This record gives sequence, C-alpha cells and structure tokens, in this order.
Amino acid sequence: MSPIPLSLEYLVRPSTIESGKKPAIFMFHGYGSNEEDLFSFASELPEELLVISARAPYNLDPFGYAWYAINFDATHGKWNDAEQASESREKIVGFIDEAINAYDLDPENITLLGFSQGSILSYAVALSYPEKVKNVIALSGYIDENILKEGYMNNDFSDLHIYASHGQVDQVIPLEWAQRTPDFLKNLGVDHIYKEFPIGHGVSQQNFYSFHKWLVEHL
Repeated sequence: MSPIPLSLEYLVRPSTIESGKKPAIFMFHGYGSNEEDLFSFASELPEELLVISARAPYNLDPFGYAWYAINFDATHGKWNDAEQASESREKIVGFIDEAINAYDLDPENITLLGFSQGSILSYAVALSYPEKVKNVIALSGYIDENILKEGYMNNDFSDLHIYASHGQVDQVIPLEWAQRTPDFLKNLGVDHIYKEFPIGHGVSQQNFYSFHKWLVEHL
C-alpha cells in the first residue's frame, strides 16, 4: 500500500476492514531514529488497525530525525527546545486529522504509540487534545508539562486510556522521571497503567507482549 502524500513522511500498513471507518494506530519514533523503527511492530499488531508510522520533521546530521532539538551546553547542560516540541505537537495533530480524512479512519478510535521522544510527544498530543485520542502507548518517555497546551488540566479525559512503561536501568531518560507519570495522570483522572521492565532504553519482548495485550483489550 503506497502512502497518500500528507504533511509528514510515513509508512502505512492497511487495515483488513474493507468498508466503514477503520481504527488506527499512529507511531512516533525516538530522537535520531526514523519511521522504519517502530514500524517493525506493524506485522504483530491487530489486523483491523491501519498502522501509520510517521517520520519526525527535523533532520539530524549525519542521519536520523527528531521531533525537537535536544541541546547540550555548559550553562544549561542537556535541555529541550520546548518551542520546537510544541510546534511538533501541532504538526502531529494536523497530520492525524489529514490521515483520518485520507484513509476514512474512525476519529473515535485513534491510538498513539510513541518511543522516547515520540512518547513525550504522544503524551503532549493526548493530554492537550484528549478528544482526538482514545489510547496512548508511551514507551520509555515522560510527561513534559512545558509542551502541554495551556489550560490542558481543564480537559475532559474520561475517554482517554494510557499504557506507560519504562526500563528500570534506562540510561537515557531517568527512571524517576517516568515514575512521576502515575500520580500525574491520577490527578487528572486519566485511566492508566504503568509498568517497569528490567531493561535499558528499549522495548523488550516482555514489554511488547504486555502493551499488545493492553491494546487488544482497549480497541
């Protein structure tokens, strides 16, 4: 299936549903990766899902892509470009709307799956626009309040479901950052589950089976 040209580059796996609106899962890769990374999960995901794996908009030298810059300097240490991240949040929202129209998707059954930086953006999209997202699978990421839309805490989260997981020996994003997630979501009244696995910054087979089971139950 050749992708229909949209505002972001992406890979697509068709749904087995031939008539009517289709549920979909949108994948967002991590810093320095590309759309092929998470797309490796596609063949294992429920066949009724249309699978879209997006490429982040910013080129990294010499290869790979990013949703926003991560800067390193003596003054600030490692810090994120929150303005660029917020712009990517809006790009993703627009891209999802485009895909819904292009592929006749069910706007009430949209899942976001993100890894690392893609997970951070998935949280940002879902918490800023919960009416657009049913499920989030957030792998090895955390919630960055600096890139949530102003007034997000007043949103209706009653139809949003989040699966979050993190590696217990993650050396890229500290475990304690992810461990703040359950309380943050609980305070917003978001239905969620949080799991940890004995791995670093990645997705183990056990982690995959865990979120796959959760996804099947929430479609």
